Amino acid sequence: MGNMNEEELRQRRRKRQELQRKKRLKQVMMIRTGLGIILALLLILVITLVVRGIKSGKSSGNDAEAQQTASQNEEGSNSGEGSSQSANQDILDQAAVLAAGYDYDGAISLIQSTAGYESDIAMTDAISEYETTKASCVPVDVTTVPHIFYHSLITNNDKVFDGDYKQEDYNCWYTTVSEFDKITQQMYDNGYVIVRLRDLVKETKNEDGSSTFEVNDQLMLPPNKKAVVLSVDDLSYYHFGEADGFPDKIVVDENGLPKCQMTQDDGTVEIGDFDVVPRLNTFLTEHPDGCYKGARGLIALTGYNGILGYRTDIAYKTKEKLDLDQQEWLDAHPDFNWDTDVAEATKAAEAIKNSGWEFASHTWGHARAGSRSLESLMEDNDKWMTYVSPLIGPTDTIIFAHGEDIAGSEDYSMDNGKYAYFHGQGFNFYCNVDSTQYWNQYRSDYVRQGRRDLDGYQLYKSMTVDGNLEDLFHVEDVFDPVRPTPVTLSE
Repeated sequence: MGNMNEEELRQRRRKRQELQRKKRLKQVMMIRTGLGIILALLLILVITLVVRGIKSGKSSGNDAEAQQTASQNEEGSNSGEGSSQSANQDILDQAAVLAAGYDYDGAISLIQSTAGYESDIAMTDAISEYETTKASCVPVDVTTVPHIFYHSLITNNDKVFDGDYKQEDYNCWYTTVSEFDKITQQMYDNGYVIVRLRDLVKETKNEDGSSTFEVNDQLMLPPNKKAVVLSVDDLSYYHFGEADGFPDKIVVDENGLPKCQMTQDDGTVEIGDFDVVPRLNTFLTEHPDGCYKGARGLIALTGYNGILGYRTDIAYKTKEKLDLDQQEWLDAHPDFNWDTDVAEATKAAEAIKNSGWEFASHTWGHARAGSRSLESLMEDNDKWMTYVSPLIGPTDTIIFAHGEDIAGSEDYSMDNGKYAYFHGQGFNFYCNVDSTQYWNQYRSDYVRQGRRDLDGYQLYKSMTVDGNLEDLFHVEDVFDPVRPTPVTLSE
């Protein structure tokens, strides 16, 4: 019985092979027949063309024109297909940048807005990849997010560390370009991602125009990433720094990007990344995964010397109540036009915002909010609202000058006249200087956060005393050896 089965199997194989052979033969015959028919048709066509050519010399010209048209149609078709592929690749490139900045929903929506994306394997694979990565993200514990800040960067060490009366202040409160670059790179390598202060909370707008806040438990990042808030103080390029190698002002370059203008000793003017704003922009453009959905930082502005290097305070126009620095500056710039500076400052502020930054009040006169009277703070804020706010747009954030808060660690309340005033002026976010790893206070009617100064004093203190900054970066690898040491606390 077993032999019969094997014999039957062999017979069946032979039959299958024979059928396959006949099938292939049939296919070959069909191909040959088809080729024969095509050749016959071509022969008839050639004969016809020859006959027509004899009857009319125009036939060859018409045929050439027809061939050219057919060729153009084919090229047009190929060009259209190539254009479509190029457009799809552009969409994929844009989506990749969004996804790198943790905006997976935005990346997916962008791809899905493209007609025919379902039939493009690269697009559907990208969507699948972004959905998988999004699903792996975890909520950030917003109660432990640190907030770091800088002043303008020291770009010329020789001019700053020259032994004059300003050296101690610079050494204490400022950061060199070298230190900033190393900190930025190390924090990026350590998985830190810049987020907005307002990303830490969910805000609900009420009918009366006020806001209600709650902790944001849906700020999602990959498990190996950590959130950090960043800010920059006093980006006004005060008169006292003009002889010490700081930039003149923020300008808008030919690409619409905010850059620094720097006048060298020989009078030449350079445009470049000479301070935090353009320097961080360039880094994050090259490393989009270093920030959350394009976030940058907060810029805390005073107004008494103008903003962003422009002399926009009203005193420069009226020439009344000028201090010595202001008078000397006006004397050195007889062609100064206040209206032009206001227009240019507004343009620069818009470019800064377009690149992802936000603005905050630092009080008009760099006022110590904890020490000053309420009446004095109200007068100061009126100036800020009149001469700064219109140039930068509205803000609901105040970063206290000198780190002086309007209360201790206890909650703000309407019994606190200063808080009641600032809250009534539309301020919802408040920042002091705390210098601990993190300090956050999230309440239904305000958000409050402590900041850590990454300056010469804190770097030196961390390196020699307490290691306070080692959770962010390794200080010994960062500290600029050109600094005079020890770095002492300057008031």
